[in-house]
Amino acid sequence: MVYSAAEDRYQQMQYRRCGNSGLKLPLVSLGLWHNFGQIDKYENARNILRLAFDKGITHFDLANNYGPPSGSAEETFGSIFKKDFKPYRDELIISTKAGWGMWPGPYGDLGSKKYLVASLDQSLKRMGLDYVDIFYHHRPDPDTPLEETMGTLDLMVQQGKALYVGISSYQPAEAAKAFAILKQLGTPCLIHQPKYSMFERWIEDGLLDLLGNEGVGCIPFSSLAQGLLTNKYLKGIPQDSRAASHRGNGAMDEDAVTDEKIEKVKKLNALAEQRGQSLAQMALAWVIKDPRVTSVIIGVSKPEQVTDSIKCINNYAFSSEELSLINQMLG
Repeated sequence: MVYSAAEDRYQQMQYRRCGNSGLKLPLVSLGLWHNFGQIDKYENARNILRLAFDKGITHFDLANNYGPPSGSAEETFGSIFKKDFKPYRDELIISTKAGWGMWPGPYGDLGSKKYLVASLDQSLKRMGLDYVDIFYHHRPDPDTPLEETMGTLDLMVQQGKALYVGISSYQPAEAAKAFAILKQLGTPCLIHQPKYSMFERWIEDGLLDLLGNEGVGCIPFSSLAQGLLTNKYLKGIPQDSRAASHRGNGAMDEDAVTDEKIEKVKKLNALAEQRGQSLAQMALAWVIKDPRVTSVIIGVSKPEQVTDSIKCINNYAFSSEELSLINQMLG
């Protein structure tokens, strides 16, 4: 069957401007960190991507090391892109990253010019693309001068291999320095991708303010605490969960699911029910309530999770009472 996108896709999603740029992103973006590797079912991956686009999700977020094995999520995406999405290339925002270990030896990791240039070339080849819309440095590298790393991001834009650049997991001080270097080079930083959820709130200590002041977008990942902020763990660890899967590649460890956390999750779940939302929908809504957050990345293992997750855009207003109640529950 030839894929034809749903005609009403743009009526199903809201879009928010990314910082001071001209680019809008869907309030919910799809991450391919898990469930798109060689070890995963191809048709399931294809169904997820098709449904996401049918629902107005125009942004697909990848990285060189997504899989497992590393590189295979980009290969899977490239194959599906060729079959289904090539006619829609100009309606898609495709991002990838480099910064974690990718191949043996001193040139396959961190933030050198040598690594970033080679990695993006490999990513483009795996995905069958001429360019990506956003290229990120995936994590800070304390041993490479920031001028070299940011200068390479700028070079990728000059060479037409990326339209915009971003950074991920940078603390406020190093992010501010990166922004200043990029601004000077004439390629302003479009976006920052931090880990952010009700359980992990470090970006509230300065980073969100910095992003707001600098006009840089924010696109959190792991906002469901890798499944913990869903109804999946209300009765302990199920067999098909990430905590039980031992996938590696950043999947959740069983010891992350403590009794104390489960108790908090149960209380949050009760509040979500009062709001007419699932816990996952409320957790995502809680992230996008802040106008400095451009979009939230979801990771899903089944197509129906896409449909469920995007319902968060139907209600992301919280009363001050609800917010203070959530803070109390999180303790």
